[in-house]
Parts: sequence; structure tokens; C-alpha cells
Amino acid sequence: MALKGKTALVTGSTSGIGLGIATALARAGANIVMNGFGDHEGPKAQITAHGVRAEYHGADMSKPAEIEAMMKFAAEKFGGVDVLVNNAGIQHVAPIESFPPERWDAIIAINLSSAFHTTRLAIPYMREKNWGRIINIASAHGLVASKEKSAYVAAKHGIVGLTKVTALELATTGVTANAICPGWVLTPLVQKQIDARAASENISVEQATKELLGEKEPSLQFTTPEQLGGLALFFCTPAADNVRGQAWAHDGGWTAQ
Repeated sequence: MALKGKTALVTGSTSGIGLGIATALARAGANIVMNGFGDHEGPKAQITAHGVRAEYHGADMSKPAEIEAMMKFAAEKFGGVDVLVNNAGIQHVAPIESFPPERWDAIIAINLSSAFHTTRLAIPYMREKNWGRIINIASAHGLVASKEKSAYVAAKHGIVGLTKVTALELATTGVTANAICPGWVLTPLVQKQIDARAASENISVEQATKELLGEKEPSLQFTTPEQLGGLALFFCTPAADNVRGQAWAHDGGWTAQ
């Protein structure tokens, strides 16, 4: 129970990567502030099953005022945020010349700007306690690019840059900032891409999955939310006290090529 008495706020934590990370932190004793779309009662029950408190706030992560309200909510419920995991994200795939500007704006807002707003609001509390962990969920696309993902790649590269700046500004404190860069994780977001490929190429979902992995990920395996939760938990341990500003690839060899 290394995080007993501490509070973690995980954006986009009602499913997928966010829920996997929130579960790992709860298992280590952290109380959790959850956020995300869709059903939250079921995921919240998964968290509280580990004997910790969990609260949900439905902030729209594209709206700074709602992010501020969520951070105030965390302070009112738990006193502040010790571990901040910026995970919320959306995707849209299209060539640049036909990429809808409103989709660009939404992706930049949710995938990048939201992390700036949560970070700026969390830092004062962390500085005061001289302990904190800021964990930004970037992507292999924060290190390399793929066609037709201009907004997502731009946002994830931005997250890596924001992580480095944050780490440098906090380098002499007990607050660290690092990014996790997953490869393919079988989340609802990725399943949509697989289903779209299967439909457009008139192939089975199984074949589309093999093709997706084969193009990018040498291990031919999905990274799991549980594995990412384990890495996030490592960043919260004393072993990672001097791990600062890293973009840690967890991608089956994708960015090693």
C-alpha cells in the first residue's frame, strides 16, 4: 500500500488505459478521482473494491473552466492531488487537406491543452508537500509519426514536450513529471480503427488486427492497460525519484525500428 493516504486524479479513467492505471494506483492504496465519458458507476465500483475511496467528476476536458472545477472538486474531497495522470484523449483519422478544423481543435484541446490546465493547477499543492507525480500518457505517436493522424501526432509530440518542460521546472523538488508512450493498446479507440480497416478492406477483424500490429509493433502483441498501470505505479515509487522528463516507450519495439 505504497500510496496509502495519497490521491490520484486520472483523466479518461472510466475505461481502457485510464481505468487500468487507476486500478493499479488504487491497489497500491491511493484514493482516486475519476473522469471520463459513459458509465462511471461500474468502473467506480472496480476501484472501491480495493478498499479506497473513489469520486467521479464529469468535466469536459476540452473546457478549461470545467477542468478548474474538477481540480477544485478534488481539493474539496481529498485535500488535493498527489498523483496526476493525464490520459484523456480522442482521435480522428484523415489526410491534412481534408482534416476537419473542428476535429483538429477538439483533439488539441483534449489531448494536449487539458494536460497543461490540470498540471498548472496541481503543481502548487505538490510543491507545498514537496512530493508529487505527474504522469502524462503520450503515445508512440509522441515520438514518431503516422500518416493521416496530424492532430493526434501533433498533440502527443506536444505532451512529450510539456512533460520535459514540467520536469525541468520541478527538477529541484520532490515532484517529478514523466510521459508513458504506449504502442497499440486494445482500447475502444483502437478497436474502432480495426473495425474500420476490416470494413474498408473487406477482411475479417482478426486479419485487420494482425495487419495493424504487423505494420508497427514488432512484438505483434498489444500493450495492456494492466502493464501501463504497472509502469505508472513504478513512477510513484522511490526507485523513480530521479526519473524526470522521460518519454518511456512501452510499445513492443515500435520506436526501436
